[in-house]
Amino acid sequence: MCERLWTVEPLPSIVPPMLTNDLIEKFSAIVGRAHALTSEAGIAPYLLEPRGKFSGHSPLVLRPGGTEEVSAIVRLANDTGTAIVPQGGNTGLVGAQMPAGEIVVSLSRMNRVLHVDDADNCITLEAGVTLHNAQEAASAKGLIFPLWIASQGTCQVGGNLATNAGGINMLAYGNTRDLCLGLEVVLASGDVWDGLTSLRKDNTGYDLKHLFIGCEGTLGIITAASMKLLPSPADRATVFAAVSSPVEALELLSLVRRMSGNAVVAFELMPRSGVEMSIEHAGCRDPLEGRSDWYVLFELAGFDAEGGMKTKATSILESAFEEGLVDDATVAASTQAAQDLWRIREAMSEVQRLEGGSIKHDISVPVSKVPAFLDQATALVKKLLPGCRPVPFGHIGDGNIHFNISQGVGEDREDFLAKWQDVSGKVHAIVREYGGSISAEHGIGTLKRDELAAIKQPVEMEMMRGIKQLLDPNNILNPGKVL
Repeated sequence: MCERLWTVEPLPSIVPPMLTNDLIEKFSAIVGRAHALTSEAGIAPYLLEPRGKFSGHSPLVLRPGGTEEVSAIVRLANDTGTAIVPQGGNTGLVGAQMPAGEIVVSLSRMNRVLHVDDADNCITLEAGVTLHNAQEAASAKGLIFPLWIASQGTCQVGGNLATNAGGINMLAYGNTRDLCLGLEVVLASGDVWDGLTSLRKDNTGYDLKHLFIGCEGTLGIITAASMKLLPSPADRATVFAAVSSPVEALELLSLVRRMSGNAVVAFELMPRSGVEMSIEHAGCRDPLEGRSDWYVLFELAGFDAEGGMKTKATSILESAFEEGLVDDATVAASTQAAQDLWRIREAMSEVQRLEGGSIKHDISVPVSKVPAFLDQATALVKKLLPGCRPVPFGHIGDGNIHFNISQGVGEDREDFLAKWQDVSGKVHAIVREYGGSISAEHGIGTLKRDELAAIKQPVEMEMMRGIKQLLDPNNILNPGKVL
């Protein structure tokens, strides 16, 4: 066995020191009193994540207005051993943005679009720009920023990068990592790395931006980014189809790819249970007359003349009906009709809370293994949780399924949620059997931190700890998350 090239020492304690009034004043002076929040009411919005599963506590929220202020905050934190938690739009689902006594550094004021270049097909923006505003800035130039997730009106690009968000369009355009050209990052020392670039090709050593994408704020604070833009498709077609099972859904995906010339940009799987929840609670309309156990929602996009994509979609459906892959289907006749179909899918996460407790999993398996995983995992949770209502949905085209389980009707919510850890451990064991991941796009945070060692090789864990120790030796950046 080769001798290790480094020795990884235990990280310093993650228990944050008590902040003195004098130190609070020093931190507050960096951003100005108006942007240093200390009151209970002012801090409260930063202490609860969207699902209500994690709550935090903090004596101070700082809202810097630029990279220089972030740098000064981090430098003072490093010099004084004060832990900080970076926070974007607070839409994360694994607790990575929740403080446990640390200072919160909110990037929300850093919300400027710095430059949109339609020659380089690139947008440069600060980390606090919402995903929706980034999309709007691209659209004004006739381009698209193709990252598309349900929380895009609230989530921020810096947070998308820090968690390597995936989303509905990953099938065609990749995840956030694939869209990133360069970053500006404040390191744990307070130094600023200016890696902003519009270059597509730069083979001059280690590509350092990838250390910070997906690091969940544990290695540095992303303050700005250069992101890829693409030409806006001239035409789209959105299709909602009933299928008998996930097996037929995958066969339909192959057909769509083959017949569309790989113009499919999104392909989503939904169960009847989830569709009914969106109809009941989000005001959605049932798109088809009959009922089916499973549905797919897919979209084609390309540069054909207007109506070309709908013609392709109709031809694809004719073949799908002939091959017995589709039981019923509709092609959106207008932009509004397409938005109505997508609303069914987008609402599926939020409406589940209106049905009581929901145990959630963000997993991925090889695409070909999705049907077998769903069969095995569904049988397991029905045995463990009699009366529960599985609601597995998501990005079947890239193998990412949100395997959610709603409580049984009339069941006690807290009793149901108390079984989360036990159920998740067993579901994740099935994921590992299929060579999958227990976190496809949401990250590790606090929720899955203690499972990480079970799914990573010891050498991987050692490398990760070594990187953390090198870049943040005093463990001030989001301590206790991921590792």
